[in-house]
Amino acid sequence: MKNRKSCWTDRMKAGLFRYHLGDLQTRILPGPRGYEILSIQQEFNGEQFNFNKINPEEILFEMMKEVEGGSEKGPLEFGHCLLVPDPSRCLPQVVTSFAIRVGIESVLLSSDLGFRVGFNSLGAFASVNHLHLHGYYLEHQLKIESMPVKPLVPEKGFYGLLDFPAGFLFYPESERVEEVAEAVCRVTNFLVDGDVAHNLFLTRGSPPCGRPRSEEERCSRRGVRVAVWPRASCFGAKEESAFNVALCELAGHLPFKNKKDYELISERDVTDIIQRYLLPDSEFHTLEHQLTRHLKDL
Repeated sequence: MKNRKSCWTDRMKAGLFRYHLGDLQTRILPGPRGYEILSIQQEFNGEQFNFNKINPEEILFEMMKEVEGGSEKGPLEFGHCLLVPDPSRCLPQVVTSFAIRVGIESVLLSSDLGFRVGFNSLGAFASVNHLHLHGYYLEHQLKIESMPVKPLVPEKGFYGLLDFPAGFLFYPESERVEEVAEAVCRVTNFLVDGDVAHNLFLTRGSPPCGRPRSEEERCSRRGVRVAVWPRASCFGAKEESAFNVALCELAGHLPFKNKKDYELISERDVTDIIQRYLLPDSEFHTLEHQLTRHLKDL
């Protein structure tokens, strides 16, 4: 049986993508950060495009009976695919605990530590209102893998990120996947109920820690970091000339649209672009207090 990478390469050679994705130039920006629809509660509409309408040749694999893996026609990195939980149930783009568990387990089960998974809600650059996650490979380590955090509800695995961009973090290892997936879903359901757009990014990473880490601890990636970024809603045209601000950009991975921006942009420019899509500080801190109480009360 072919693995995910081989299946993806076969589809690229067969011309099923909108363009050929060859070797990508990579630039690490100098600086401390190391950067490399009308409502988010919109119902599923079977008349619009959804993943039950795709060409069967675009299905790369079936992880289990309830999960299909399909190719992304506009890939941003090697192996970029879509994970579609329960496609026949026609669920809208609102993440479920099962979908989160699928994402966490996909990262844990991958033999490649560079496999990442993410989710864009409606209003956060999801372009199809049919429940799906993104998966792709990235060889470079990201700051989010070891970014310091503060405990919010540590008994539920809930932490706050202490660096830009402001967000939240969960951390499961293999024995706590289901428990943490439920907690993540309680947070995202709270955001959906408040009509707050959000992005998720799942990657191998080091465990949260309140003390300085040794180099060995910092480089350890035995568990999965699940980052959740509430953000300002954005509907309509994708207008930024350099890059859109979605799941991978918030994690520090910036696929550029054009060579000029790629060559000339600075970390300050990147921070300014991302800041435009974040919640105001006062709104974020209010949300942090609300989510902390919400999880403590459960």
